[in-house]
Amino acid sequence: MGELIPIVAIVMGMMTVLIPITGFTARFALKPIAEAVARMREAQGSGQIVALLEQRIALLEQQQSNTETELEKVLEVQQFQEKLLGSAAEDS
Repeated sequence: MGELIPIVAIVMGMMTVLIPITGFTARFALKPIAEAVARMREAQGSGQIVALLEQRIALLEQQQSNTETELEKVLEVQQFQEKLLGSAAEDS
C-alpha cells in the first residue's frame, strides 16, 4: 500500500497537466472537421430548398398558363355574346 501512494500522486499530477493539453489539442484538431461537416449539411439543406423553390415556381407557371387559357375562353365567349346581341338588335 505504501508503494501505491507515490504512483497515484505521480499519475494525478501528470493528469492535471495532460488533460488540459489533450483538450486543447482535440479542440484545434476537431474544429476543422466539425466546420466541414456543418458546411456539408448546410449545402445539402440549401439544395433541398432550391429544389422546393423550383417546384413552387413550376406550379406558379402552370397556374398562370391555366389562368391565361381561361381568360382567352372568357374573351371568346364575350365576343360571341356581343355578336349575338348585335345581330339580334339589327333584326329588331
